[in-house]
Amino acid sequence: MLSRRRSRLVPATPMARVRHRHLLLLVAVAAAAAALLPCASAVRPFVLVLTRDDFLKDAAGAQHPSLPSADADADEWDDFDEESPVADPLLSPSSWVPLLDPASASPSGDEPDSPSDALFVAGVRAMLSAASEGDDAAFATAAAQIEAAATGGHPGAQSALAFFSGAGMTRPTSRSRAFLLHKFAADAGDLQSKMALAYSYFRQEMYEEAVTIYAELAEAALTSYLISKEPPVIEPVRLHSGTEENKEALRKSRGEDDEDFQITEYQAQRGNTIAMHKLGLLYYYGLRGVRRDYGKAYHWFLKAVEKGDTRAMELLGEIYARGAGVERNYTEAYKWLTLAAKQQQYSAYNGLGYLYVKGYGVESKNLTKAKEYFEIAADNKEHGGYYNLGVLYLKGIGVKRDVATACNFFLRAVNVGQPKAIYQVAKLFQKGIGLKRNLHMAAVMYKSVAERGPWSSLSRWALESYLKGDIGKALLLYSRMADLGYEVAQSNAAWILDRYGEESVCMGESGFCTDMERHLRAHALWWQASEQGNEHAALLIGDAYYYGQGVGRDYERAAEAYMHAQSQSNAQAMFNLGYMHEHGHGLPLDLHLAKRYYDQAVEVDPGAKLPVMLALTSLWIRKNYAGSFLVHFIDSLPEVYPVLEEWVEDVLMDEGNATILTLFACLIDVDVVLEDMN
Repeated sequence: MLSRRRSRLVPATPMARVRHRHLLLLVAVAAAAAALLPCASAVRPFVLVLTRDDFLKDAAGAQHPSLPSADADADEWDDFDEESPVADPLLSPSSWVPLLDPASASPSGDEPDSPSDALFVAGVRAMLSAASEGDDAAFATAAAQIEAAATGGHPGAQSALAFFSGAGMTRPTSRSRAFLLHKFAADAGDLQSKMALAYSYFRQEMYEEAVTIYAELAEAALTSYLISKEPPVIEPVRLHSGTEENKEALRKSRGEDDEDFQITEYQAQRGNTIAMHKLGLLYYYGLRGVRRDYGKAYHWFLKAVEKGDTRAMELLGEIYARGAGVERNYTEAYKWLTLAAKQQQYSAYNGLGYLYVKGYGVESKNLTKAKEYFEIAADNKEHGGYYNLGVLYLKGIGVKRDVATACNFFLRAVNVGQPKAIYQVAKLFQKGIGLKRNLHMAAVMYKSVAERGPWSSLSRWALESYLKGDIGKALLLYSRMADLGYEVAQSNAAWILDRYGEESVCMGESGFCTDMERHLRAHALWWQASEQGNEHAALLIGDAYYYGQGVGRDYERAAEAYMHAQSQSNAQAMFNLGYMHEHGHGLPLDLHLAKRYYDQAVEVDPGAKLPVMLALTSLWIRKNYAGSFLVHFIDSLPEVYPVLEEWVEDVLMDEGNATILTLFACLIDVDVVLEDMN
């Protein structure tokens, strides 16, 4: 229900105004659960909105110097050579993952630790422990160890120290020092600092610099799948829905402890093929909080096939092609993909086409047959088929180069979330091939791919910590990811700070956060999330300024924040803007505009019908009885009855309904007055 209301979770500190630019790239919040071979793995759906003006004529892109020679060999299939990666980013000396997961290899592998490596590992391990235990003194000691490692030139320590400086942990907040430290670490090869640096450039609309770094990170993210053999599926779980905990999403993220999982496992053990297939998917992709286990995935897919499930055939083909949990065997991959294709599992055609392009598991390379299989997949709306046909036409492999056709296929794949297609279209925007050069769009798209990199695995550990009640570690890990530019992590960290207050174990400049430090940090995080399209975050910022909660009351800044939320079709923001126009708070007093916003609110959210009806009644009174006792009485009610308003909020547990009751009181008064007049 809408009303001119304030939220319970109120960020509370001013921030410098930033310019907002509407993104043409709208990202859905659902992760895809299907993937094929390395050339056809899905992430999450995009809706890419382009106009004719975004396209170039064929001739303009076909001769671009950055394109490979026409009629290229299949060895130049795409930009991701399966044999090219030499190191797993997860096992770099800067990664926190081996310190979070006891099953992971040591960050330094078999090499002996250097003094700075030892200091860094000890410092991060102690920091994580201190965050869990809520020990501010131990946290400060850990930060000192990390600082010593940074002084010794350790890039991971420099990156962590930059994180501390930007957030104001154990030291004064200094964004300039954070930027400098991230720059040093990035120049030394730290991928997390490269993410943070690219995000900093992106926020400042320095798209040339952002694109350069995000392009490198996006390529690293895609090639990392080939090393780890992990399908690129990511499940960003939002801890909250509005101001309340997202209980349903959290329940579904408890892995093997979830009741639904246990029911599925029981059904699979009883011979249910649908449950077997579902259980295989959960283990293969690591969905819903389940730990990836390729052995169990293979077991259940094989069981499902034995029971007649044809969908699992394609996945068995993928497992053998990737070498995920089994020895890579392209002959076996070809066998299972062929069986799946015969059962009209059209995604399998895309896998077969890829094998013929590379000559893996088949008698010889056959580009004609590969194109035929890709076309069958594409005709049946398989995103991998779109992507691979795009590669054929862009590089002129087995066909005459046609940049316009390549763009068309890539865009189809982008709109169903194909990550390599997103990368390719970003490159087209960056280079101006087939599409007009647009660095802003290129940065947005590269960023979306880069965020699927192995460093995103911190979100899994943050969520697990939260589910276990380890709020301190969850906040620390979400805050780290927020520093790298992840919107969901930004809103999750801000929500923890607001929801748990002192219990959030927020580390400040000296010891635990003061109330002001916590409010400042939450507000900064909400603001960053709002810049990336989080309408709820923008709404909270508007409330903070409107009500003066933790900041000086500033109606103009409130209006700016509400305008941002309104641009994302937020009904509450529309209602609030109508209210501000009606009362002249931060916006011109304009009853016509007020009515327009009220009407828009009910169009977007039919649930707003009652508060909008009452607001329109208030408008009618204001228009027909301007300057009268009634109008003055309505305007004075929030000040005359502050205690009543607080009581209504506390008792009804519905934010802002006091205003609705106020309007009801006004209507009653109008009836009484009219009766007296009669």
